[in-house]
Amino acid sequence: MENLDVTVLRALQGWRAEGRRALLATVVRTWGSSPRPVGSVMALCETGAVVGSVSGGCIEDDLIYRYSRAHGAVQGTSVPPGITHEIPTGPPERVKYGVSADEAHRFGLPCGGTLELVLEFNPDAGSLAELVQTLASGHLVERRTEIDTGRVELRPAATPAALSDDGQWLSNTFGPEYRMLLIGAGQLTEYLATMAVFNGFAVTVCDPREEYRGSWNVPGVDIATDMPDDVVRGFRVDRRTCVIALTHDPKLDDLALLEALETDAFYVGAIGSRRNNEARHARMIEHFDQTPESLARLRGPIGIYIGSKTPAEIAVSVMAEVLAVKNGVPLPRDMEVATAKNTLSAAEPSAAVCFVREPS
Repeated sequence: MENLDVTVLRALQGWRAEGRRALLATVVRTWGSSPRPVGSVMALCETGAVVGSVSGGCIEDDLIYRYSRAHGAVQGTSVPPGITHEIPTGPPERVKYGVSADEAHRFGLPCGGTLELVLEFNPDAGSLAELVQTLASGHLVERRTEIDTGRVELRPAATPAALSDDGQWLSNTFGPEYRMLLIGAGQLTEYLATMAVFNGFAVTVCDPREEYRGSWNVPGVDIATDMPDDVVRGFRVDRRTCVIALTHDPKLDDLALLEALETDAFYVGAIGSRRNNEARHARMIEHFDQTPESLARLRGPIGIYIGSKTPAEIAVSVMAEVLAVKNGVPLPRDMEVATAKNTLSAAEPSAAVCFVREPS
């Protein structure tokens, strides 16, 4: 599954290339609770087709009603002021939803929620094509829109940035897909890869062992067959990439993890028990000149503690931790697998063994 922002922009570019009217809606400000964060985008075609979202659905319905032929005015009926049932031309407009309690209820916003959107009408197809092509090549792009005119500028961006709106320019940074490199093509990898694709990651599975690759069957996942450390070196790992080792085989995992620790990957981790994790650190310190400090970024045992036992549950645990790190959410230490298991072990009463001599 493609990154949602890229999906929205690609659909919008396609509509405009076909000569269809379309608009781009961007969430620029929220007050109170809101269904979608600032920076979220949605594209609407004149046919009523929608990609992306700015709310739970009610605001999308209102935009479709106002700006598409899908809800054209019925002959002989009155049309409220401002309702054209077509996408206009001209500079961007600002609209607010949920200012009053009645509106919040009508548009499905949480209690007290207010949403401000910027609507860009009929964005230039050429600029959109350039933006989509740049994103497809793996680069971050800052898209700046002049509110008074609708003029768009594209600039290279070094790092992801929050949306900026100073009243004159709307600046939104779009990035390529988040990527996940999984080492080992076992059953756990199938579950984790499926979840990652569902969450918008571009997933690559690396396994030089033909017997494991032979039964692989997850659509939309790339397969690499070289040694994992070579794959990591050639993967162009960046801040939107995570690397996870799942083979339990030091010959495959260790060198790849060491290569990943030399990159800007936002998450580097390996599956395994607490004992295996300690053994991995010891090996790397003894044989590869690592230190506790150089291994501080290496996560293990990976995942958050949910009492998982099956491969599917373990994949949920790992995916949850990856998403938390990606989204910058600090996890309490008692949710770490090692911390939780150590706490549970300490709380368990020791088993007392009593030998009783039977009477002769």
